[in-house]
Amino acid sequence: MSIMKRMSAIFRAKANSALDKAEDPRQTLDYSYQKQLELLQKVRRGVADVATSRKRVELQINQLNQQSDKLQDQAKQALGANREDLAREALTRRSGLQQQITDLQNQHSQLQAEEEKLTLASKRLQAKVESFRTRKETIKATYTAAEAQTSINEAFSGISEEMGDVGMAVQRAEDKTAQMQARAGAVDELIASGALDDVTASPGDDIARELDALGASGDVDTELAAMKAQIEGGEKKSIEGTPAEPAAEPAEQPKAEGQA
Repeated sequence: MSIMKRMSAIFRAKANSALDKAEDPRQTLDYSYQKQLELLQKVRRGVADVATSRKRVELQINQLNQQSDKLQDQAKQALGANREDLAREALTRRSGLQQQITDLQNQHSQLQAEEEKLTLASKRLQAKVESFRTRKETIKATYTAAEAQTSINEAFSGISEEMGDVGMAVQRAEDKTAQMQARAGAVDELIASGALDDVTASPGDDIARELDALGASGDVDTELAAMKAQIEGGEKKSIEGTPAEPAAEPAEQPKAEGQA
């Protein structure tokens, strides 16, 4: 395959893909329905034109029949007046009119057959158009419902672009909030440890902190001494409350053999 053919194929493929994405089936169906209505209108105009031509031929036939009847009457009158030549001329003209009438009758039959054919085609086409219209509306309703359902599903699942942007914004807000909270906690710890000076505090705050720390240390020592005293007091009570063991009885001396 040459380069030009490949480029042409790629261009057609991309154009087809772009058109497929841009195509709305509902608009396509409406356009097809409009074209069918235009075709039906043309067929109906054709039926009307054929009917008009048929009616015009009928009028011409009626006029020629009237002229033929008049010539026949004139021929009779000429014969009654012994004017055979005039009678012959009248009958000759009548014969020409009869030929025209025959031709017009044939044309009338053809037009009538064409009118019936077009009328039948118009009825069939109208039935197809009505059927297509019903199917079109059904497909459009189904497509609209499917489109709405897809939008709802994408909104709930976060697939849609709008929901994705909202989710990203919420995530960024949560990250910034957590970062600010961590920073505030770190600054508070640094100020409490004295690593950072609190510019809003009064000059005596350093001394107050030292006094508080000293007082806290004294409280700890006092509590520790109290706990030791409680433990020692408990041990003394335990020793005093223990009963003394009875003295052991002296061992019985063996009796002398002489004593009974």
